[in-house]
Order: sequence, then structure tokens, then C-alpha cells
Amino acid sequence: MPFAAPMTIQAVLFDAAGTLIYLPRGVGWHYRHIAARHGVDLDETRLTAAFGVAFKAAAPRVSTGISRPDDDKLWWRSLVQNVLTACGEELQPPVYNAMFEDLYAHFAEPGVWALYPEVMPVLDALEPVCKLGIVSNFDRRLYPVLEHLGIRQYFQSVIISSEIGADKPDPRIFAAAFSALGVTASQTIHAGDHPEQDWRAAELAGIHPYRVDRPAQGLEGLPAFVRSFD
Repeated sequence: MPFAAPMTIQAVLFDAAGTLIYLPRGVGWHYRHIAARHGVDLDETRLTAAFGVAFKAAAPRVSTGISRPDDDKLWWRSLVQNVLTACGEELQPPVYNAMFEDLYAHFAEPGVWALYPEVMPVLDALEPVCKLGIVSNFDRRLYPVLEHLGIRQYFQSVIISSEIGADKPDPRIFAAAFSALGVTASQTIHAGDHPEQDWRAAELAGIHPYRVDRPAQGLEGLPAFVRSFD
């Protein structure tokens, strides 16, 4: 049921991956699936572990405040190469190039991502009474993902790092959301799952953080958190 909007909170921002959406099969499954199309046999468990290590070790993307023209594709290309190297695979350039292009496009296809089960009820409760936005360290592939999952229409603003040229925790990405929604930091809640990029970054930007910490806490408590500011 919708509730009366508190005067204090005018907008709720959401992180995307890990907060609204996730990979039901896991990243290793998808890497193995695409590699197999190109004649490369890889172990799913090893791929998952290698991706986790490579993602954490990847160099931060440069924050310029200007849209990155390659939509972060070169950054992902380097990361995928590091994942394969960690799995003991050194592919010839023609094979790697074809596999990477297939893999990159795959993560924007229907059926790859899913919504957490509580997402739709939470969006339905909040959409009539608050402005909703997304602030994500993603690239333009997020737009078709949101369309496939049927939630794009809920958000008045979608701010992604590749377009802004700044990744969370850089405060410029939140400033872009405030400008798009016509709100201030003190009127805003940010819901996210990452301790630094979401929780700490929101606090530093003067935003009220809602800490998604699965499985202990998903988004189900967010409407009550919004009401608590009334």
C-alpha cells in the first residue's frame, strides 16, 4: 500500500547490481557458456574465483567528469583477459576478440539478469510518493537490462558511471542524480550493497544510506526506513 510521503525524504536512489539485480546462474556460468561457443573449455568454479580476484584487483577507472567514449569497454576487455590468464588460458587474438565481443554483448541480453524478489513490491510502494533514481558503476548495457526486466519506467533518473565519467564513491556521480531529480542530499536516501561505494560514499555525500546486506537485509525494509524520517 502507498503511504503518505514524509516531507524530509523526496528521493530514493538505488545501486543496480547486488541491490536491484543479480545473476541467478553466477558470473562463472556465463563466462564458461560463452567460452564454449568459441571452442574454449573452462571450469565454472575456477572462472568465478578468478573473476572475483580480477575485479577487486582491476585498476580504478579514471574520474574525469566527462563521458567515457568507449563506455568502459576497454576496461572490461582487460579484466576478461586477466580472468582467462588466471585460468591458464592464453587465447590467440582472433579467438579472444570474438569471444570478448560475444561475452560483452551477452550481459545485456534478456534472461541473463534477474530482479531480487522484493524489488517490485518495494518500487510499487515508493514510486507514488518519492522520486526514484539509479546511481550505478555500470555502463550503457544497464539500459536494456532495465527494459528487459520491466523496471525502467519506475526511475526518473538513471545515472551510470561511464556516462558521468565518475565512479562511486566520487561525489560527482551523486551530484548528477541530485541535479536530475531536483533534490538535495539531505532529502535523499541511497540504497546499496557495497560498504565503500554505497554506504560510506552516501554518508560522505550527506545522503542517508540504506544498507543492503544480503541475506540479512534486502530492500524489504526500505519503505519503513523512508517512513521513519517523517
